[in-house]
Amino acid sequence: MNNEKELIMPKHIAMVLDGNRRWAKEKGMPTLKGHQKGFENIRDLTPYIFDRGVEVLSVYAFSEQNFNRSEEEVNYLMDIFVNMFKNECEKIHNENIRIVFSGRRNRLRKDVVEAMDEITERTKNNTKGTFNVCLGYSGQQEVCDMTKKLCEMYKEGKIELDEITPEFVQTQLYQDLPPVDLMIRTSGEYRLSNFMMYQNSYAEFYFPDVYFPDFNKDEFEKAILEFNRRNRRFGG
Repeated sequence: MNNEKELIMPKHIAMVLDGNRRWAKEKGMPTLKGHQKGFENIRDLTPYIFDRGVEVLSVYAFSEQNFNRSEEEVNYLMDIFVNMFKNECEKIHNENIRIVFSGRRNRLRKDVVEAMDEITERTKNNTKGTFNVCLGYSGQQEVCDMTKKLCEMYKEGKIELDEITPEFVQTQLYQDLPPVDLMIRTSGEYRLSNFMMYQNSYAEFYFPDVYFPDFNKDEFEKAILEFNRRNRRFGG
């Protein structure tokens, strides 16, 4: 890009990977195949995003509410997660990217949790960036869990009430990550859908019409250009 050096790159990007099922349906494919294509896309796109200078990428892979979908679809997705974490994430690991997970684990299958723990341990010393996979995730539940954690810390005498500041709260969420700068939701839907509500407080939102399986490098660059057109005032 001619103006590449002039662009400001978001430090933390959050993405809602939306439109997989509609992508497959429009192509006359089984809707579940859209999920497979979506995960292949994020596997291939992630190294490029970090190569562009992004430090943290958070993706909404599976919400707590997604457990309400059909048993067939949930199990299909769990199978994809196990395969991705055991086999397909090697490409991300080889790029020196650390993989962490946000969300509750109690409703996830045992083999999924085991695969999560394995890839977390395998990549824990990587330093190029952090890939935060939100799995079994709910933004409201995260705030509730953080509140319970702070209450326990106060009860045990580990913190004083005056120490509970917005900056401190940020460090006590599922992962201690910087606030989101740019939140992208593909497929043309204009909703946050319970995704990283605290972290997105001052994020710029971008809603491209393209379904996630077609959100390629060129589409990502469009998002970065739009981010650079915004005037971030942070309430000022």
